[in-house]
Amino acid sequence: MITVVGTGTGAPLPPDAEAALAGAGLVVGARRHLDAASDSLPDGAQHIVLGPLVPALDAVEQYLKEYRERPGAAGRVVVLASGDPGFFGIVRALAERFGSAALDVRPGVSSVAAAFARNGLPWDDAVVVSAHGRDLRTAVNVCRAHPKVAVLTGPGAGPAELGAALARSSSRSSRGRTLVVATALGDPGHERIERVTPAEAAARDWGPAVNVVLCLEESRALAPMRSVAGPRPGPVRWALDEDEFEHRDSMISKFEVRALALARLGPRVGDLVWDVGAGSGSVAVECARFGAAVVAVEKTVDGIARIEANAAAHGVDVQAVHGAAPTVLSDLADPDAVFVGGGGRELPAIVTACARRARRAVVVAMAALDRVPAARAALTGAGFACDGVLLSSSRLVPLPGDVTRLAATNPVFLLWGTRPAARAEGVSQ
Repeated sequence: MITVVGTGTGAPLPPDAEAALAGAGLVVGARRHLDAASDSLPDGAQHIVLGPLVPALDAVEQYLKEYRERPGAAGRVVVLASGDPGFFGIVRALAERFGSAALDVRPGVSSVAAAFARNGLPWDDAVVVSAHGRDLRTAVNVCRAHPKVAVLTGPGAGPAELGAALARSSSRSSRGRTLVVATALGDPGHERIERVTPAEAAARDWGPAVNVVLCLEESRALAPMRSVAGPRPGPVRWALDEDEFEHRDSMISKFEVRALALARLGPRVGDLVWDVGAGSGSVAVECARFGAAVVAVEKTVDGIARIEANAAAHGVDVQAVHGAAPTVLSDLADPDAVFVGGGGRELPAIVTACARRARRAVVVAMAALDRVPAARAALTGAGFACDGVLLSSSRLVPLPGDVTRLAATNPVFLLWGTRPAARAEGVSQ
């Protein structure tokens, strides 16, 4: 049995840690944990300062092998870990190596729970994302798309880096975000809870003692109680009717087109999606309803106003960028997926620019047959596997006399390019 003790956020060891350590033959933990446990360790107990994980696990495995081979060997393995070790902690690695049945886990209070408690907020509706040892982009995208997020930080992925990335966004939501930086939680002499804007966070050197950063849109920080924890569930329905969006002269992607486009884009929490040539922003809004961070690029001023109005009407955050593609795209963060609507002479250049930057998929909608070969060549030329369909549908329309006819919609070509699996190995969260 391996006893895993979560020390919570406080410096003193919890009482059950003292009892576990009394029978320990091998103790594994960070230097601060071992120092705190020094008076409780039995004479002759071995210890491992936790640094790189694999060598530590190898040492534990070797110890257990020797323990089994020598009936009179010293006591059990005790692993000391901060917070709740089953929450983005070492329990996962231990269970993968030794099996969950070999673990006796004694959880402490996680830094996330402590940070929300210090701010008097419930956190069953918060999205929790770890940037510790991971690419910061997922955390940034989650913070842009959701009103209540906890980010577990790490070297190179702390409040300054998170704040700088959010400050570069000009969306309504990012301007209204507050970062709550929790430092040295549980240390009475050094604990700090500071509320700053993203720009203020970017201008600071926060040091190594930050535990967690809360990213809050304060007007929505107290959402109604739900029965499902975590991010809000996906939309009950999608491919919304055109009349559920403000648009100009029916210049909007029809719901049949949006349904297939969404299936090929696959928007999800942690993704960044571009909607290029967004028009009314219907695709952008639908992607945001799935929890993705979204940038809608539109070259007309009245189009930008419609995008912002539609996003507000559906309660989602969309960053509307005024400008012409492909030029304006150079200032944007790399997307996971891109939807390109409309056409024009610049379409091949736009598709090429999007395909070079997209991590997973590019979907292109076109009304003109003449534009299909160039768009397809742009996708395949960027190394994408390309497929597509001609969508032609007829809708039920009532007629006088309680009868119905079929009314054809304009056919639309939908092409999609997907990165081959070998090149997409690094895009999972």
